[in-house]
Amino acid sequence: MSPIKKVVVFGGPGSFATPIANALVKAQFDVLIIVRPECAMNFPPNVSVVRVDHTVVRLKPVLWGADAVVSVIGSAGLSVQNTLIDAAEAAGVKRFILDDFGWVPDSTELIEFKCLGSSKRITFEHVRDVAQAHPKFTFTGVAIGFPIDWSLKCFPSMGFDARKHSAVIYDDGTEDFTGTTLEGIGQAVVGVLQNPGKTENQFLKVRSIRTNQNELLAAFQSVTGETWDVKHSTTKEVLKRAKERRKRGIKEWMLDVLIYHLYEPGKARCFIASDEEPALDLLKIRQETAHEIASKVLGSVKEVPERKWAMR
Repeated sequence: MSPIKKVVVFGGPGSFATPIANALVKAQFDVLIIVRPECAMNFPPNVSVVRVDHTVVRLKPVLWGADAVVSVIGSAGLSVQNTLIDAAEAAGVKRFILDDFGWVPDSTELIEFKCLGSSKRITFEHVRDVAQAHPKFTFTGVAIGFPIDWSLKCFPSMGFDARKHSAVIYDDGTEDFTGTTLEGIGQAVVGVLQNPGKTENQFLKVRSIRTNQNELLAAFQSVTGETWDVKHSTTKEVLKRAKERRKRGIKEWMLDVLIYHLYEPGKARCFIASDEEPALDLLKIRQETAHEIASKVLGSVKEVPERKWAMR
């Protein structure tokens, strides 16, 4: 496959499009961001932004000449991802990176995630079929696990309130998981596009860190030089709360399920990438320490308001 230079990023209401675009620009790719006409997001001043309806007819001329597409439309926009795939193939795009960040096709699913998993499988099957029918069109999926610095910064109920210097430890706090920082997500996308022949038509598993709640708590306390206010809960209590919230139509129920998914003892549901995962070296994902993660979160909470739960 010839080198990839021009990259289109489909943005959305979340936070991954900007760090991905910044990483691509830093790596000297030619970057264009596409959003819907009604999108009012602010993007980096060093990239071009086009607002256009997400239909094949509208998108095809905008995608002409692009070598790759990165879909970061968020879970709420997954229903349109097949349209993006069709438009990219029709315009001669060589590589499509799916918005499957955080998801692994063979991962253990909770029943509460069946709907989301089914939607993503439909997209996976579609992009695989398109790639088989059109060999010049290829795809890559990137499973990141827990988007660690972004989530800890935005959602204190994930266990750490960096503004109040308090924490909630679920069960015994020793359940290991892997996570990827925003920097690592950007590195992964850049690595995929710099190694097109070695990353085509497959899902890759990446991470910036392997850690657990107790290790993160120690890091937060070390960085702040304070003993944090620590409360304890259980993942069973969280799942019970999630089910009650779902019945009452409270949208934060899914955040509760994510907490359960992440911390339930002995399940390793969010242990995505092992030390031997080949993609880590291929994509040059920088491994970080819990101290570095804590420093990033504490340094950025003043800039980012606490968020109400919304699917990215």
